[in-house]
Amino acid sequence: MLNRRHCVLLASLLFLSGCLGVPAGVQPVQNFDVQRYLGTWYEIARLDHSFERGLNSVTANYTLRDDGGVRVLNRGYSSTERQWSEAEGKAYFVQDETTGYLKVSFFGPFYGAYVIFDLDHDNYQYAFISGPNTDYLWLLARTPTVEPALVERFRTQAKALGFDTGALIYPEHATDFD
Repeated sequence: MLNRRHCVLLASLLFLSGCLGVPAGVQPVQNFDVQRYLGTWYEIARLDHSFERGLNSVTANYTLRDDGGVRVLNRGYSSTERQWSEAEGKAYFVQDETTGYLKVSFFGPFYGAYVIFDLDHDNYQYAFISGPNTDYLWLLARTPTVEPALVERFRTQAKALGFDTGALIYPEHATDFD
């Protein structure tokens, strides 16, 4: 018989495992090379979330951690607050280091899925990312702008996977923010 403590623990585990899920139809890329993924990426498109709301010039910088994980430093500029915002997190592979499926945490023991479902394997110039469900979606690139054809391919592929591409936000990238 489960007591209250066991029920709370079980519910917590189920909640946390749901945060590491993969949306239906989304497949993490294979032959992933974390060494080539390291460095700075620019956010080209995203679905809106409170943790990024109102931010422009958003970048993500990835470096290796001493414990084998990946250090994540997200940065963006809030025009309304006239200041930069940063969040540092950590990521670890969920399956193996050649599968583009990581769990990332920005606070405590709580992790969310980071699923790379399309990637420029030749040059590592763009990546399509989802979270644990279709509420989380990003297009990242090594440059602050990309060809319109890549954005359209991203939108088409994401829409086919059930993401609300009509709600995508395209952050501005400027160098002259205060």
